[in-house]
Amino acid sequence: MSKVPHSITLIPGDGIGPEITAAAVRVLAATGVAIDWDRAECNEKLIRETGESIPQTVIASLERTRVGLKGPITTPVGGGFKSVNVALRKKLDLYANVRPVHSIPNLITRFSDVKIDMVIFRENTEDLYSGLEHEVVNDVVTSLKVITRTASTRIAKAAFEFTQRTGRKKVTAIHKANILKLAMGCSSNARARWPPISRRFSTPNSSWTTLQCNW
Repeated sequence: MSKVPHSITLIPGDGIGPEITAAAVRVLAATGVAIDWDRAECNEKLIRETGESIPQTVIASLERTRVGLKGPITTPVGGGFKSVNVALRKKLDLYANVRPVHSIPNLITRFSDVKIDMVIFRENTEDLYSGLEHEVVNDVVTSLKVITRTASTRIAKAAFEFTQRTGRKKVTAIHKANILKLAMGCSSNARARWPPISRRFSTPNSSWTTLQCNW
């Protein structure tokens, strides 16, 4: 029986990007999964030549395949064009950064005696990723930390639905509502609306301390 290949956009990027994406392609090839790679170029040289942070060929490919493997792309520090990662998230509304973290059997690490199994959901399009800033007066800059109930509810919904779908038991919302009463308070209230899954609200410092103690 012939295998129908999966169409996936491949964006090598620049710097170490081409090297690590090539390695990732070899790993995927070793699985035996049939993949039809649609290579789309996006790198610092091309961005500076065209003036486009995301070439239309990249958008067209991603809209067609709906799946992409992207290597790192240079982001200028303190000036220049905006982050390609942030631009892609906004253009394609990639609001959920989902990162599974789990122990690998027989791999010796600092935490080998503890089974680690968690999934981190991070909102990708708001907060400081809004990229809104301006110079109020000379040498005084304001960066806007934009938080909306809509985006907060959407990322909470994604996390809770994932929890239900995978049979997990608890969701911990990490916030700074102890300091940012309005912005992070809105975020925390949105998360409180969801079904009866065990939930916990925690500040970053408290969360890291708890993890260190538990590990």
